[in-house]
Amino acid sequence: MFGKLREKLKKFTKTVEEKIEEEEKVLEKKAPEEKKGFIEKLLQVEIKDKDVEDALDELELELLEADVALETVEALREKIKEKLVGRKVRIGTNKEKIIEDALREAILEILTPERRIDLIETIKSKEEKPFIIVFVGFNGSGKTTTIAKLAHWLKKNGLSVVIAASDTFRAGAIEQVEEHARRVGVKVIKHSYGADPAAVAYDAIQHAKARGIDVVLIDTAGRNELNRNLMDEMRKIVRVTEPDLVIFVGDSLAGNSVVEQAKQFNGAVKIDGVVLTKLDADARGGAALSISHAIGAPILFVGVGQGYDDLKPFDERWFVERIFGEA
Repeated sequence: MFGKLREKLKKFTKTVEEKIEEEEKVLEKKAPEEKKGFIEKLLQVEIKDKDVEDALDELELELLEADVALETVEALREKIKEKLVGRKVRIGTNKEKIIEDALREAILEILTPERRIDLIETIKSKEEKPFIIVFVGFNGSGKTTTIAKLAHWLKKNGLSVVIAASDTFRAGAIEQVEEHARRVGVKVIKHSYGADPAAVAYDAIQHAKARGIDVVLIDTAGRNELNRNLMDEMRKIVRVTEPDLVIFVGDSLAGNSVVEQAKQFNGAVKIDGVVLTKLDADARGGAALSISHAIGAPILFVGVGQGYDDLKPFDERWFVERIFGEA
């Protein structure tokens, strides 16, 4: 996982380390010969802008190649400079660790959202049931499977769930969500193909209200910005259901494209949170590093496998550990 990203960060660390060592050699030469050993222990090298600038230029290009969004690359670059430039490093200290720690801190700051959502706590704190979540995303992003995984996770956390089969556009979509729901043990509210998706969602909400069900998960048709009718339909679903959360489901293997997709959906209906699928197969890591920063919505879950238990609440420290190959 994230092998390409790890490789590029290690290259940056090595380049900056070599620049600092060059500065050290210059300082060591200036130390009086008779007191060299003692003075060398006290000498400190200040990391200068020129020590990191070339390495950052190279890192910027390589991060773009790893599908990190441009605005995220630029923000990360500035944060790395803030952590390193002007810092004093004593001769003989572990420079690799200092640089790597600065990279970790910068990446962690990029990944840490301005607002967090504890989904279970948020659901339980709502006074009037049900809690309504609308799922949006492009075709093939794994939206329906993600809904089933989340239904399974919510049930394990003691919450009751119903799914609205509001994808009445794609052939086989209703049967697909029904089969997933059967496997995880939740009910599906459906109409026929071609029915109004907002009406399906409305009926699911009424069903939940009548039976005291905690959460309604609304599946929707996959769409893009060229599907004007489908985008209008999605806005109608949100308008009719007044959801507590709109969650964007994106395929992490789509790289920088998934960030652009998220921006399009965020412009149409405000996205509150993100689920990234197929993260276990992502060698680049660019989407996960970029998406939250790009749209200002937190990553709530990541898909790390095919099973219903393979949906993990996202933790930025867990992500950073994997970037640096520690887990």
